[in-house]
Amino acid sequence: MSKKSINILDKDYIHWVKELSSRYRKSQIKAAVKVNSEMLRYYWELGRDIVTKQAENKYGSNFYGTLSTDLKKAIPNAEGLSPSNIRYSKRFFQLYSPVLENLQQVAEKLKRENLQQVAEKSQSPLERLESTLFSVPWGHHMLLIDKCSDAPQKALFFARQTVENGWSRSSLLNALSTDLYERQGKALTNFGRTLPAETSDLAQELTKDPYNFAFTGITGRYNEKLLKDSLLNNITRFLVELGTGFAYVGKEYGIMVGEREKFMDLLFYNLNLSCYVVVEVKIGRFEFADIGQLGGYMVACNHILKKEGRDNPTIGLLICKEKDKVQAQYALESSTQPISISEYELEKFYPEKVEGTMPSIEEIEKRLCEVPL
Repeated sequence: MSKKSINILDKDYIHWVKELSSRYRKSQIKAAVKVNSEMLRYYWELGRDIVTKQAENKYGSNFYGTLSTDLKKAIPNAEGLSPSNIRYSKRFFQLYSPVLENLQQVAEKLKRENLQQVAEKSQSPLERLESTLFSVPWGHHMLLIDKCSDAPQKALFFARQTVENGWSRSSLLNALSTDLYERQGKALTNFGRTLPAETSDLAQELTKDPYNFAFTGITGRYNEKLLKDSLLNNITRFLVELGTGFAYVGKEYGIMVGEREKFMDLLFYNLNLSCYVVVEVKIGRFEFADIGQLGGYMVACNHILKKEGRDNPTIGLLICKEKDKVQAQYALESSTQPISISEYELEKFYPEKVEGTMPSIEEIEKRLCEVPL
């Protein structure tokens, strides 16, 4: 009986091979994530042991080198047990252990307040940390340990952002250099009054103040058209600056209001909030009238674009060059629409002046000649 050969052009067979390949790749990714998670857990426990045993004081200045050598002898095929990594393990535990302690205190408080049922449903403190910390690559952690050594909440913020956005180390380093933690969620808003409680915090967290528009490359005089064009010419970086979940819909987006067509500066859709987001960019100082204009666009968007059962109410982001906080707060109190007011910066994140700040070779030589021997 002859063996039947496989028809390599058979569509079902081709589809099956693709499915098997996809499954294999997914299993590799899961295995890599699992290995990373277990290694991070090992580093966490190693750092904990070093701290609780006061190993440095107990075993002397050569402790890290000695421990590294002894571990490599005991586990010949082990990787990641260099003296440097062992030092980072200690700093890893020291950085995040205050966060763990706070979470443990919250869990104990729930129990004391007879909310045991709620406490049981929620994750344990370490499980909450694990979901974030043990999903971040070790190289990213070393960067966070170096940059945020005395700021555990800041480090945890960037760890979460890394997991949510899939940041590479270079992306993480870039985010650290733009004061993202200090700017995130800092816009003036009326979200607490105009949005449901379950979405107001998330909406607030999506805002920034100021927004970093240095990527536009604008350094000289400009108008609103040039700024908006520059933002859209760098749409990828603009979306990154806006934050997670933003999808671009259109520029000068036209919408018929009665018998006249109105044009919104920029229209986005946020996938996390399931709502349209109208963005108005002003190159001058904030004025009361800006809120009325933006609010009108948002109401029109709710009537014409928003779909019942699919979309939540539209949110407005007003981004201006300068604002008076009291005036902005009064304007927000006057509006029933969920609006945030932020400023933007074009040059803050780069040196304001490079040319002329360093002496020339001739100037250095001249000054050296003036120094008495």
